[in-house]
Amino acid sequence: MNSSVDPVPPLPIDGGLQAPSFVLPRPRDRHDRRLIFISALAVLIALGAGFAAEGLTRLIGWITNISFYGRSSTAFVSPADNTLGLWVILVPVAGALIVGILARYGSSAIRGHGIPEVMEQVLFNESRVSPVVTVLKPLSAAVSIGTGGPFGAEGPIIATGAALGSFLGQVIHISADERKVLLGAGAAAGMAATFGSPVAAVLLALELLLFEYRPRSLVPVALASAAATAVRLAFHGSTAVFAMHDIAQPGGEALAGYVAIGALVGLASVFVTKAVYGVEDAFERLPIHWMWWPALGGIVVGVVGYVAPRTLGVGYDNIQGIVTGTITGRALLLLVALKFISWVIALGSGTSGGTLAPLFTIGGGLGALLGAVGATVFPWMGLDPRIAGLVGMASMFAGASNAMLASVVFAFETTHQSMGLLPLLAGCSAAYLVSLMLLRNSIMTERLARRGAPIRTEYSADHLDHTLIRDHMTREVVALAADDSLETVREWLADGAGGSTHQGFPVIDDRGLIGVVTRRDLLDRADGAEPLRNVIRRPPAVVFGDHTLREAADLMVREGVGRLPVVSRDADQHVIGMISRSDLLSAHANRLKATHSAGRTSIVTLLRGGRVAEVTKGSTED
Repeated sequence: MNSSVDPVPPLPIDGGLQAPSFVLPRPRDRHDRRLIFISALAVLIALGAGFAAEGLTRLIGWITNISFYGRSSTAFVSPADNTLGLWVILVPVAGALIVGILARYGSSAIRGHGIPEVMEQVLFNESRVSPVVTVLKPLSAAVSIGTGGPFGAEGPIIATGAALGSFLGQVIHISADERKVLLGAGAAAGMAATFGSPVAAVLLALELLLFEYRPRSLVPVALASAAATAVRLAFHGSTAVFAMHDIAQPGGEALAGYVAIGALVGLASVFVTKAVYGVEDAFERLPIHWMWWPALGGIVVGVVGYVAPRTLGVGYDNIQGIVTGTITGRALLLLVALKFISWVIALGSGTSGGTLAPLFTIGGGLGALLGAVGATVFPWMGLDPRIAGLVGMASMFAGASNAMLASVVFAFETTHQSMGLLPLLAGCSAAYLVSLMLLRNSIMTERLARRGAPIRTEYSADHLDHTLIRDHMTREVVALAADDSLETVREWLADGAGGSTHQGFPVIDDRGLIGVVTRRDLLDRADGAEPLRNVIRRPPAVVFGDHTLREAADLMVREGVGRLPVVSRDADQHVIGMISRSDLLSAHANRLKATHSAGRTSIVTLLRGGRVAEVTKGSTED
C-alpha cells in the first residue's frame, strides 16, 4: 500500500495504454466519410424541400384564385383585388374552420407558425417530427393563407423541410445528432427555396434550431441551402425577391438615424411579441374547444380584410411596395396598424401560418414611416425612407426572434443592395439590444418557456473543452497495493490514513496499474482475507494529462464512474494524478470569475518615455 505518492512509481504496461485492458476517452470527432454521407442526405432533402416549396406556393395560388376570384389557376396572386364585397369576410372563416378540423383530427402539431414547434422537437424529442406533419402542415398552411390568412408561406415551408429531414433521419439508421442536422438542413432549405436567401437560411438554422456552430452541422446545412436555392433559381431566376432601385451609402448622420429607427422598431418588436402571447392567453380562457378558435380569428381577418384588402394573404407585394417607396403616408400607416391587428389575432387563435412576412411588413412599414418623419423634421440627416423601411423590416425580425445575423443577411439577399449592409447591421444591432433588455424570451422561444423549458440561444465555447486535465487534477495520489488483503486496507481506512476526501483509489502491482476501487467496493465484500486485486471488477478508465476536462467528463458518464486516474504518455507510463467530478466543477471557478465584474475600475494611461502604466481602483500615479 502506498499513500500520498506523487507520482506513483513508473507503471510499465505491456503494449502501452492503448491495450484492451484500459479504457481511454474516445477520439475527438473526425470529419470523415460520415460527414460526406450526411451532406449527401442533406442535399437530397434540400431538393425535396425546394420542390415542396414550389408546390406549396402554387397550391396557395390555386386556393387564392378559387376562393377570391372563382377561377382555377396556380398563379401566385394577392387577394387584395377581389370584388366579393362583404362576402369576403366568410372566406377566411371557412379556411380557418378547415384548419381547425385538420388540427383536431389530423395532428395538433400543425397549429402555430412552425419554427417554435420545430425547436421543440430538436430539444426534447431527438429531432423526431411525425410524418403526418410533413403532409398536413403545408396543406393546412395553404388553406389558411390561400383563404386570406395574413401569414407568410415561409414558416410552414421551413416546418415541412424540417419534417422531411426528420423523416429521412428516422428511416435511415443514424444518430440523434445526425438527425438534428438533417432536420436543420431541411428547415434551411425551406427558407432558401422561399426567398432565395441561402446564407440567411444557414444562419437562421444555426441561430434558432441547431444551437451549435460546428463543421458537422455547418457543411450539410450550407450544402442543403445552396441546393434548395438552385431549385428556386430554376423556377424563378435570380431576380431579387424584393427588388428595389439602388441605394447610396449613407453618411454618418443618416447612419445614426437608422440606429435610432432600429431601436424604436426593436421596442415595437417587444410589444408585438407580448401581444401575440397575450392574445394566445385570451383564447386559452375561452370556454370552447380550441378547434373553433381559428374560426373566431378568421372573423377578424375577414372584417379587417374587407376594410383593408391589402392585409389579406402573405403580402409579399406589400413588402415590395414598402422598400421601393410606392406605399407611403396614410396608406402605409393603415396597412401597418390593420395588418398587425389581423395577424396577431389570427396567429394567437392557433391557426397555421408563418411569422416572417407579417413581421417584415409591420417592421418595414414602421421603419419607412419613421424614416419619412425623420427626413421631414431633420432634412440635414439625409435619411432615405426606403433604407429606413429596409432597416425596419430586418430590425423587427431581429428584435422578435433574436436572430440578428440572419436578419441582416436576409434583408441584403432579398434586395441585392450591398450598400444597405451597414445601416442594416447598425439598426438590427440596436433592435437586438433593446429586445435583450426588455424580453426574457423571443417570439420563437416564449411558448417553450411557458411549457417549463426556457431556451438560451447564446453560443460560447465549452469551458471544459479547452481546459486541460493536468491543470486541475489532484496530484497527490493515494494508491493501493494489489496483493494487500481487504482487511488490511479496511483497517488502514478506519485509522483515517486514506484521507476523508478520497473516494477512489488506483490499484497497482508489479506490472503497474490494474484497476480502480472505491470505498464501497472495499466495504461491500464479506471475505476480508482475499487480496485487493479480486475486488477489481473491470478494466480501469484512464486519461492523459493533455486530455481536456470535456473528454474526462464524457468518459465518466460513459463508464459510470466519478473519478479517473491520470497517466503519463511517457514510454514508462505511470499515474501522475486523479481527476474527479468535483475537480470538473471547481474548474468553472475561473469562468464564473471572468463573467462577473471585480468592482469599479478606472484605467489611466500614462505615457512617459514610451512606457504605459495602468492604474486601477481609482488611484493615480504622478
